[in-house]
Amino acid sequence: MTRAGRQRAWIIAAAVALVAVAAWQWQHDRAAAPGTLLAAPPASISKVELSIGSRPAEHYTRHDGHWWRTDDGNVRADDGRLGELTDTAAAAVLSWRPISDFEPARIGLAPPAAVLSLDGQRLEFGETSVTGPQRYVRVGDRVALVSVRYTPRPVSGQAVHAQ
Repeated sequence: MTRAGRQRAWIIAAAVALVAVAAWQWQHDRAAAPGTLLAAPPASISKVELSIGSRPAEHYTRHDGHWWRTDDGNVRADDGRLGELTDTAAAAVLSWRPISDFEPARIGLAPPAAVLSLDGQRLEFGETSVTGPQRYVRVGDRVALVSVRYTPRPVSGQAVHAQ
């Protein structure tokens, strides 16, 4: 084998090794990533229940391609706003910790500031974190930190009565 051939072989071997290390690192990082609040994709959610503070809970159902408020008859709801609420399921989690690491009252989870149920999966929203624009969210026996942009707010706007 010529000198140029050996150099090419070493370069190819180094490139293959570099790609293998990069692929391993990518898989390792992906496995270690905290993921999202819920496993369900937002488009699959068909029932939403929202409670903020001491206000009565608001109930919504998706059918015929639109969102409807079911509390007071068949009233059309703001599809865009309900889409924002269902997008919360796919909120990127910055970190997960067990609820036992916290005193729920100290992070605003006893009682929670807001409760959002997506197809029966309950998300309890607490206070904002002191480390940045993040909010504590209880999901089962774990607490996540997510961006404050996913904090539920009342569904407002003009409701349209179904005909």
